[in-house]
Amino acid sequence: MTIVDAIAEPLPRAVIDLAALRRNVAHLAAIAAPAEVMLAVKADAYGHGLLPIAEAGLEAGATSLAVLEVPAGLVLRRAGVTAPLLAWLHGQDTDWRAAIENDIELGVSARWQLDAIAAAAADRPAVVHLKVDTGLSRNGATRADWPGLVDAALALQDRGVVRVRAAWSHLADASLEEDRRALAEFHEAVAEATDRGARFEILHLAASSAGMRMPEARFDLVRFGIAAYGFSPFDDATGAELGLEPVMRLEAPVTEVHVDGTTHVRIAIGYGDGVPTLGIAKVSVLLDGRRCPVVAVGVDSMLVDAGTARVRAGDSAILFGPGVDGEATAETWADWAETIADEMITGVAARVPRVYVG
Repeated sequence: MTIVDAIAEPLPRAVIDLAALRRNVAHLAAIAAPAEVMLAVKADAYGHGLLPIAEAGLEAGATSLAVLEVPAGLVLRRAGVTAPLLAWLHGQDTDWRAAIENDIELGVSARWQLDAIAAAAADRPAVVHLKVDTGLSRNGATRADWPGLVDAALALQDRGVVRVRAAWSHLADASLEEDRRALAEFHEAVAEATDRGARFEILHLAASSAGMRMPEARFDLVRFGIAAYGFSPFDDATGAELGLEPVMRLEAPVTEVHVDGTTHVRIAIGYGDGVPTLGIAKVSVLLDGRRCPVVAVGVDSMLVDAGTARVRAGDSAILFGPGVDGEATAETWADWAETIADEMITGVAARVPRVYVG
């Protein structure tokens, strides 16, 4: 086997198209209207980069951001983002005082969280969204604990410690029937809280799935996550069929070209960068305008059978992207790896540089 060409110190890259993100958010905002859009930027904006995505989403019509953890909200505040932020994944070491002082609204699921907020003794009330579990069992107060949570929050509101802004929940998105059952349970929980004296400013329940196909679940805002990044939340439709564009393109340079009857090339990306090894027999990358099968995946490189493709070291191989040039999409890779597009894009390692266009 002869090495025809080689390059040194190559890097893969994830190209993030902010214009596509803006178009997706604007499209989703039109679907959800008159409900507002809360853009979910958890997990470093699904691996796309927290600050650039947050800024682009707000430019395109999102009115608030879901950051999951308080530290992510603090990063955005320190970068100058002033839009409403909601954080709801808390631990015993959550910096409640910093959250309150930086106007980060807090999802509250349990009495201990209210106790911790009260103990933070900030100079302004904490803005809280009371969460009830309607079946997802991710977090949220059980129906048995819900009355106590509401009463405790209202007592703190009377003392000026909190401002009860919202009631909310997550849908399991298991089926339309299950979502409708959960919707009914949410209505019951809100009614129960209202009977106990709560006066919620807003209600929110829907994420990408219900936000697109369940108008009755939209309430005052929809928390759009995966759909904003260009991918379908449904099994029966692709993102493209929903009018969405993938925002991330994952590519890597060819580092070596070997000729021995056929052409094999080595590409500078591997499972250490987030490339799955499951389903490798089905995997292909785009080289010289054609799909070429992957032969093997290592920690930081992969071997591809380029056949008769005209390839030189330094050329780019596209693993996934929007799909408009014949490349696979992250949804296609997810099918190959028996997972979901969410895992494909969030799994791209932090060591892979993000390059922003659009």
